[in-house]
Amino acid sequence: MSVLGHYNYWVTVFLMTAGLYIVIARGNLVKKLIGLSIFQTSVYLLYVAPGKVIGGTAPIIAPGYTLYSNPLPHVLILTAIVVGVATLALGLALAVRIHEQYGSIEEDEILAADREAEERA
Repeated sequence: MSVLGHYNYWVTVFLMTAGLYIVIARGNLVKKLIGLSIFQTSVYLLYVAPGKVIGGTAPIIAPGYTLYSNPLPHVLILTAIVVGVATLALGLALAVRIHEQYGSIEEDEILAADREAEERA
């Protein structure tokens, strides 16, 4: 097998790297949440890709079928997607609350406002 034959893993690595870079390099909280979502998507791809067996069928026992695909990775990822959406919704709600409190969602401005509040106290 050639290296290009595993293009789905290359896409996974690219999305994982891009998501991690966005989380680390950006100061905007919404951009960090988007980067986290991209990173989660790469993990979904990493688990679903090997779950499909070429030439396999659904695991329903029937005459003439001997090769089956494993449905467990797909079911687990469906659960992970639901948890990921809930986590993203919570993160966005926290970002809205932070914006109400500080007037910004930029990390450096929030930290500066906290330092000023500590100096005044």
